[in-house]
Formats: sequence, structure tokens, C-alpha cells
Amino acid sequence: MRGYLERYCSDADAVERLLDDLSARGWLSEDRLADQVIRSRRARGSAQRIRQEMSRRGISADVITQSTVGLDDGDLATAARLLRKRFRLPAADQAERERQLRFLLNRGFSRAIALKAVRASAEDDASESRD
Repeated sequence: MRGYLERYCSDADAVERLLDDLSARGWLSEDRLADQVIRSRRARGSAQRIRQEMSRRGISADVITQSTVGLDDGDLATAARLLRKRFRLPAADQAERERQLRFLLNRGFSRAIALKAVRASAEDDASESRD
């Protein structure tokens, strides 16, 4: 926020006073920003991608660590949900499996999570067709 404001105001003291006032009122908080990033990004990416976004936005490492505790546990479910949304049907061949895998890797999921999600998608389809 400081860098943004300093582009429009040459008085560093005024910027500092404004930031202090906003912090005192509770309008400027790293914790709130971290929560907002998690809410907006969780449905579309991995915990690691969320941490990268927070770091890019200048959130301190301590706040990132505190706010993302347990977020990794939901990566497999998020990856599976993204696969179902993007690819309605499980992969029919190796090329399609690789395409789905690349999709998840580009979303920031680890290779292990991406492979589990692609395999689970294929297994879910096989169990549904048997029923």
C-alpha cells in the first residue's frame, strides 16, 4: 500500500500518517488481506499458489504461515473439484490424462496431488459405470 500511495504523494510523512490512521481504524490489516486472498483463490488453486500470491502482495511470512495452516489438507479435494468442472469426463487415453495433469500442475498443485486427482477421477468413473 505504501508503494502505491507514494506514487501519488511526494510527502512521505503524510503517507506514513495515513497508513498509521488506517491501521488504527482496522481498515488496513495483513490478516484481513490474507483471509481475502484465501477466500478468493481457494476454489481455483493450490495452497502453494495461494502462499505465492500472498507473498507477491507483500504479506509477511508470519501471517502467511498462520493463515494457511491446514490449507494443504484440502488440495486433493480442490484438485478433484477443478478436474470435474473443467473436464466433464475422465481421461479416455494417455494424451488426455497428460492434459489434465498439466492443467492441475499449472494451477500450482504438486505432481503427487495432481496424479492422485486424475487417478481418482478415472476410478470414480469406473465405479459409477459398474453401478
